[in-house]
Amino acid sequence: MVDALILAGGETSESLHELSGETYEAFIKIDGRPMVTYVADILANSPFVERIFIVGPRAELSHCNFPENSILIQGGKSLLETIQIGMAAVDQAKKTLVLTCDIPLITEEAVRHFLQSCQKNEADFYYPIVEKECSEHCYPGNERTYVRLKEGAFTGGNIFLVDPRIVPACLKQAEYILENRKKPFKLCQFLGILFVLQFLFGKLKLKTVERRVSQLLHIRGAVIRSPFAEVGLDVDKPSDLMLVRSFLE
Repeated sequence: MVDALILAGGETSESLHELSGETYEAFIKIDGRPMVTYVADILANSPFVERIFIVGPRAELSHCNFPENSILIQGGKSLLETIQIGMAAVDQAKKTLVLTCDIPLITEEAVRHFLQSCQKNEADFYYPIVEKECSEHCYPGNERTYVRLKEGAFTGGNIFLVDPRIVPACLKQAEYILENRKKPFKLCQFLGILFVLQFLFGKLKLKTVERRVSQLLHIRGAVIRSPFAEVGLDVDKPSDLMLVRSFLE
């Protein structure tokens, strides 16, 4: 079993704030419930998850109805600080499942598949991707950011499995990757000029990216191909929120 860490300190964009009236993404209402509670409830139903750490504005989070195995932690002033605080609280001897709070359509099946897939190879950091065909088949018309690689077009996921012990050494690089995960060209620039050229000509391979990120962060990284579109469907614009509400309400 693993500990799970939900990052719930992100502020809403201007457009989402106008639509929802909420300052933090975690508290955007879907069918009368804060969005973060959907994620927590799915984790509580997973036989693979032991404790759920929710890091964000603790006073506001305390008003939400969370599962019994939830632990609320006051987040930091930035994503970097919030991750540091959360990672310091979890069991350092076990890998930790990290999720953003804005994936209310995530399912227990998707979590199970990801964690079981991670068990097939030893790494320090696991990152899921979803094929464009899968995403568009499940949620037609939903706008995602896709990266065109030699194997096809993929969108990044919003759940991760990480060894807490590697975080202090590679936190700044990891923060850059997280913040730019929807900006393929910036990520390629981070990897190097050769990767920019391979990306532009559609020659960049998944395994090449996996190896390069591992080299840069001095860790063992692994990319997991998920057949669950919900892994890559986060709420970061009004159209996403309307789609999620149409499914859950």
